[in-house]
Amino acid sequence: MVLLFCKDRDVPLDWDEFRFVKAVADGGGLAAAAQDLGINHSTAFRRLGALEARLDVRLFERLRAGYVPTAAGQAMIEAAARIETDVTRFARTVAGQGETPAGELRLTAPTGFATGLLMPILADFCIRYPAIRIDLILAEEALNLSRRDADVAIRASRGPSETLVGRRLTGLAWAIYGRADRDYGDLSREAWVVPGPAVAGGLFARDGEGRIPPERVVLRLNTVTGLDAAVAAGLGIGPLPCFEADANPALRRLGGLQPDLGADLWLLTHPDLRHAARVRAFMDYFAAAILPLRPRFEGR
Repeated sequence: MVLLFCKDRDVPLDWDEFRFVKAVADGGGLAAAAQDLGINHSTAFRRLGALEARLDVRLFERLRAGYVPTAAGQAMIEAAARIETDVTRFARTVAGQGETPAGELRLTAPTGFATGLLMPILADFCIRYPAIRIDLILAEEALNLSRRDADVAIRASRGPSETLVGRRLTGLAWAIYGRADRDYGDLSREAWVVPGPAVAGGLFARDGEGRIPPERVVLRLNTVTGLDAAVAAGLGIGPLPCFEADANPALRRLGGLQPDLGADLWLLTHPDLRHAARVRAFMDYFAAAILPLRPRFEGR
C-alpha cells in the first residue's frame, strides 16, 4: 500500500492503480490500457474517473490526439516506473536463490529454432530435469530480460547487450539458396524472398537493400520460419541459415557463404539469475547439446 499526500489528506493507493495509470500513459489512452490489462474499455473509463475523484486531481488531459498526463499524472507515472523496477529487481533476486533445478524457466528463442533445433533438445532436457517446467516464447524481437520477460534467451546476434551475461555458442552462417532442380543465371534478375526488418534487428533487410532490386522482391517474411518453404516452392531465391537449408534436399546453395549476413548464436541471462539452479542447468545442458552441431551451424 502506498500513501499519496493530496490536499491535507493521505490517500491510500495500491500498486494496481499505479500500474493502471502507467498503462494509460504508455498506450496513449484507455483503449490500449484496457487491452494491455485485460479489462474492457468501460471498466477502464470508470476506474480512471474514480481514481481522479479519490485524489481530487486530474491525472490526464483528454485531447483528440490521446490522453496526455498532467503534472500529477506524470508524478504518478514516474512513481509507477520506480515501483516496477524495484518489484522486478526483487523478483530476480528471489528467483536466483534456488539451489535445486526446479520451477518455471521462461525461455525465449527465434521462431526458426523451434522445430529443427529446440524441440529434440528440450525433450531430452525435460527427461533429465523433470522438476523444471519450460515456458517457451518464440519471437523475432529481443525480449527484455531485465524485466523478466524471459529468464534465458537464445539469440542470433553480432553483439548482445552488455547488461546480460552468457556465452557465445557458435557462428551462424547464411548463404543464398534456390531450388535444387533449377539452373540459375544472374541472381539479381531472379525473384527473391527475404526476411523482413523485424528479423535480427533488420540485418538481412539492410543487406538486401544494396543487392536486390526492390521490384524483384516477391515475398517478405517477418520470421525466418517459412523462408525455406518459400524457396522450395519456387517463389524465388533467398538468404537462408545454413543449418536449416543444407538439411533440405529440395534446396541448394547458389554460391559461397555470405559473411555480411553471418551472426553468432548466444545463450544469455540476466546477471541476477546466472546462479539460479534451473538457469545454470539449462545453460550448461543447451551449450553441450550445441557443441556437436557447430559444423552444421557454421555451414561446414
